[in-house]
Amino acid sequence: MEEYAIEFRDVSKIYKLIGKDKKKSEDKKFYALKQINFKISKGEVVGILGTNGSGKSTMATILAGISEIDEGEMIVNGEQALIAINTGLNNQLTGLENIELKGALLGLKPHRVKEIIDGVADFSELGEFLYQPVKKYSSGMKSRLGFSINLCLDPDILIVDEALSVGDKGFANKCLKRMKELKTEGKTIVFISHSLPQVREFCDTALWIEGGMVREYGEVDPVSDHYSKYVDYLNSLNAQQKKEENEKKFQQRLIVDEKDGFWDKLLTFFQKNF
Repeated sequence: MEEYAIEFRDVSKIYKLIGKDKKKSEDKKFYALKQINFKISKGEVVGILGTNGSGKSTMATILAGISEIDEGEMIVNGEQALIAINTGLNNQLTGLENIELKGALLGLKPHRVKEIIDGVADFSELGEFLYQPVKKYSSGMKSRLGFSINLCLDPDILIVDEALSVGDKGFANKCLKRMKELKTEGKTIVFISHSLPQVREFCDTALWIEGGMVREYGEVDPVSDHYSKYVDYLNSLNAQQKKEENEKKFQQRLIVDEKDGFWDKLLTFFQKNF
């Protein structure tokens, strides 16, 4: 019987909505993710597709063990690491201190931490900035540091959440090349990106999430084609039509019935926080 790297069985993540009147809004909830089911084989590379607010980043934090699920069951076989802008970085510490802190939290021996420091210095190409506080970094530099640390930790499962969307193309290509090497080594990779060309080039399969639910899961090219057509459809809508489309999605995610006029508040909340 095949042992999967990741299994989601009717997984849901629920968020409470807080409005101006906390007493009246405390029972209002919606599904960030709703009854998600999929299996990822060991060594598989899966692209996660979805428009803004679809639940991709929520999926990433759950996969990485940062956020807990509210319903269903998640099974992860292997050590996982999330690569995302700012995630896991302390802005008050230097890049070097962030590496040392990560090593201490993981209980790594000093010689292993030294190996990771050398690896990060080499791969990130941050130079003297490695010894500067992260708060002075650009978003691209933070991406370089976070990506390099997690690559050097050598986890079984890599979750990459839009980490290649900032910074220069040269470093992004370097990261893709390294991830392709990890792919040949049998690492499991979950690749979350708005770049369809990157997903098509790098991934074996694709999982399309829309409105917090699985829209399609299968071979990368057919799923990417269908997602691309959906994005073209959304782009063809006028402002009022887009608002109606968003309201339809949110209605499917609500757990309780809401009063008239709540949609605008919900849309504003969602846009600010996701």
